[in-house]
Amino acid sequence: MRIRDLGVIDDAVVELAPGFTAVTGETGAGKTMVVTSLGLLLGGRADPGLVRNGTGRAVVEGRLELPADSPVAARAIEAGAELDDGALLVSRTVSAEGRSRAYVGGRAVPVGLLAELGEDLIAVHGQTDQQRLLRPARQRGALDRYAGEAVAEPLARYRETYRALREVAATLEELTTRARERAQEADLLRFGLDEVAAAEPVAGEDAELAAEAERLGHADALSSAATLAHAALAGDPADPEALDAGTLLAQSRRALEAVRHHDERLAALADRLNEVGYLLADVAGDLAGYADDLDADPVRLSAVEDRRAVLAQLLRKYGGEENTLAEVIAWAEAGAARLLELDGDDDRIDELGARETELRAELAELAAEVSAARQAAAGRFADAVSAELAELAMPHARVTFSITQVDDLAGLEVDGRTVAYGPHGVDEVEVLLAPHPGAQPRPIAKGASGGELSRVMLAVEVVFAGADPVPTYLFDEVDAGVGGKAAVEIGRRLAKLAESAQVVVVTHLPQVAAFADRHLVVEKTNDGTVTRSGVKVLNDEERVRELSRMLAGLEDSELGRAHAEELLAAARAPRRS
Repeated sequence: MRIRDLGVIDDAVVELAPGFTAVTGETGAGKTMVVTSLGLLLGGRADPGLVRNGTGRAVVEGRLELPADSPVAARAIEAGAELDDGALLVSRTVSAEGRSRAYVGGRAVPVGLLAELGEDLIAVHGQTDQQRLLRPARQRGALDRYAGEAVAEPLARYRETYRALREVAATLEELTTRARERAQEADLLRFGLDEVAAAEPVAGEDAELAAEAERLGHADALSSAATLAHAALAGDPADPEALDAGTLLAQSRRALEAVRHHDERLAALADRLNEVGYLLADVAGDLAGYADDLDADPVRLSAVEDRRAVLAQLLRKYGGEENTLAEVIAWAEAGAARLLELDGDDDRIDELGARETELRAELAELAAEVSAARQAAAGRFADAVSAELAELAMPHARVTFSITQVDDLAGLEVDGRTVAYGPHGVDEVEVLLAPHPGAQPRPIAKGASGGELSRVMLAVEVVFAGADPVPTYLFDEVDAGVGGKAAVEIGRRLAKLAESAQVVVVTHLPQVAAFADRHLVVEKTNDGTVTRSGVKVLNDEERVRELSRMLAGLEDSELGRAHAEELLAAARAPRRS
């Protein structure tokens, strides 16, 4: 792994190897940046504050050796990555402005893909993980992870049923709490639909009535105008001497007809006059008929105005943007459908109530199944962790699980009790520790010291290594608060874990570092940075000097060197299984 411009690190290469790798160095030298770098490579949160002062971005690059059948390799190839001789090249950049980019196998990918790959690659544990282990939710998750499919399968069905029950309950609550609002809405719809149905509007009817009202309102003027126009065209019987358009047109036609055979142009004009004569006669006849048919009917006019008033009221209440009767009719159709829906809510409430009862019964069965699986796994998990603690200088410590349910009158009926339920079931899970014989088991948050908590954490991971292994484990000073024989046993146990996985430990304890197969030291230069040569692999002599410094604070102390050599010899002796 290569790290550039991250924290105090200028440019450094961290050479990790199979087995147990210890990373040491003085306080502030940048050991934690190794953990941070791995976190970034595996999709961790990008903090622009990590970028080294005076530089534009931090870069972390890693080379992951993967077996050919690795699901990680398959997922990376699916995302477009290419392998390099069976290895996967991964990189992450973080800019000082907070932008982050990720690359897998030479292909830019979402950061989320790194996190997805990281879940199958590495388990990272630090002092903050110890604090998370104190949370009941974390402890329940640890138990579920250990139980495997025995819990995972019924829990998945439980969660699906839980989601369905929440949706049904929410819908049911909305329908029942809004009963008054729904009744009011239904009453308003019924009133409006009755009003529209009584009027029986027809699309376009309002325009036709407006035209009829205009005609009836001016019937006298229209009749007088039609009569005068007819007299002007066809003559007035009451005044035979008066000239009219028909008489004048007839005189014109006779004048042209007498000479039309002398000139074709004049003959054409005579033909056009004949056409005008026919048209004039038609218009005159239509005017006569119009005048005869037109009748000033006050009763009909009143009826039209009343109908228009009814339609205007419908338009005002139920018309849309265009204010047409077609929109009123459309509103009535939609309102009828909504009224059917509202009237059917009572039936729907009954159906939802029955469905809720059914889901609650199903959920109670699944909750009991999940609880039983957790109870069965808890005993095995507790025995395995207790056995590991015996190897970590806590021979009489005993770990147990407390699995309880909280009573809740509004909860689920499980095994004769009404208990609270949530997305993870009905169980409250808590890890209890009795550190020595005669001690009452107490929650680890209250009954474990810092050193004991570190060992419980390590014991849990060793158990997980057999039940749900990952290729690499990274521990960041999980040995804090531990010393003496306990520290030696932690180192021994980490070495055993390294027999089946790659283990990287950032530590300040020489007793732990002595068990490492490879020892890296992080050294700062005089200007306070870590350069490429600042993270190096120690040979045997350098390793003695580093352990001596960690033991006595002096690299060349004869007593410290002797103690360091003794530690290394003890670590290299045949390890207890």
